[in-house]
Amino acid sequence: MSQLLSIWVGWRFYLARQSNSFISFISFASTAGIALGVAVLIVVLSAMNGFERELEERLLGVVAHAELSGVNAPVQNWQGIADDAAKIPGIIAAAPFIRLQGLVQKPGGFQGLSVLGIDTEQEQKVSIISKFMSSSAWTKLSESNQNNIVLGKGLAEALGIDVGDSLSLYMPDIQAANSNTSRIGTAKSYRFVVAGVFELGGELDLSTAYVPMEYAASILKMEEGVSGVRVKVDKVFEAPRLIRELGYSQQQYLYLSDWTRTQGNLYQDIQLVRVVMYLVLALVIAVACFNIVSTLVMAVRDKQSEIAILLTMGMKRASIMMIFIVQGALNGLLGCLLGGVFGVLVAENLSKIASSIESLLGIKFLSADVYFIDFLPSQLNMADVFTVLILAFVMSLLSTIYPAWKASKTQPAMALAGR
Repeated sequence: MSQLLSIWVGWRFYLARQSNSFISFISFASTAGIALGVAVLIVVLSAMNGFERELEERLLGVVAHAELSGVNAPVQNWQGIADDAAKIPGIIAAAPFIRLQGLVQKPGGFQGLSVLGIDTEQEQKVSIISKFMSSSAWTKLSESNQNNIVLGKGLAEALGIDVGDSLSLYMPDIQAANSNTSRIGTAKSYRFVVAGVFELGGELDLSTAYVPMEYAASILKMEEGVSGVRVKVDKVFEAPRLIRELGYSQQQYLYLSDWTRTQGNLYQDIQLVRVVMYLVLALVIAVACFNIVSTLVMAVRDKQSEIAILLTMGMKRASIMMIFIVQGALNGLLGCLLGGVFGVLVAENLSKIASSIESLLGIKFLSADVYFIDFLPSQLNMADVFTVLILAFVMSLLSTIYPAWKASKTQPAMALAGR
């Protein structure tokens, strides 16, 4: 019964805090600070979740989870490697590729370009790149003896070319480079027809292109060989272990590579930003909770006579503590609820909000030259929301202990005497 009385009195004190305007302002500041910290923390965590999702579903859906490539010579029996990969639990599929490295001319100079020769039938087992280009462009890549090329949209815009235009790729002349009579290999130009563009939204749009694998093989004089084998795994974090298991079972020298070497810094950066922002915004919430301490300390001084009357009427000192704990908890609870609702609404519409701000101000938050995507993603995780709300509420509860303890130490005689 005494606990219910304490809760009721704490509620009455909370509603009556408007009697002192300064206390009301400090109380409002504490509630607003908690709400702002909670909302921003939910939005930031949702953005980090969005980056992780795009990294796994978009970038790692196109970039190989792992790959084997020849050291001094082309890989001749790629099908045998694919068969070995199928026997390893955790590896989903394997597909061959041929890599060409060259330069394309653009206004103001040249740009490096990595061209992948792919077999469309095999490639769709390990990559979702077909989802980011038109069906006609994907069909053109299946025409094995044609000099078709599919560019990233960003590169096509930088070069100022459209579908159907010609593109020259400058590469070292293989025959001249292998000739004993030539000290320096000369460059040779290879002409391609732009069959389409893919729009992944990021750095790959500017540095990667796709051509039919057989045509790439004819350029490098590989005949039946390939540059290597791309592997797709079930769990991306198992890629390093699985590619080593596959590579060590082969009889030829091979380079082993996986996404943690080529793209792992992105994942580490995302995790670092997540941790740093969590700590920073948790400190913001903690500062807001200090305002609760200030509010309650002043409330205790303002309610000295009421506390003294309750004590003389027989209320226990623990119940007095509960009164002010309830008052401070209501501040924290209101801030958590307001911040939670606002944070969830913003997080669910973060991509649209960011896009609208970019259009309004004519700026770009994420540049494809720097990041692997050029838009701000978001994925709301309710587990993160509950974690943030619990963290903020617990911190607000802890901030009530000292003022509540001071209230319980009030001496009725001195308080009623006005001392």
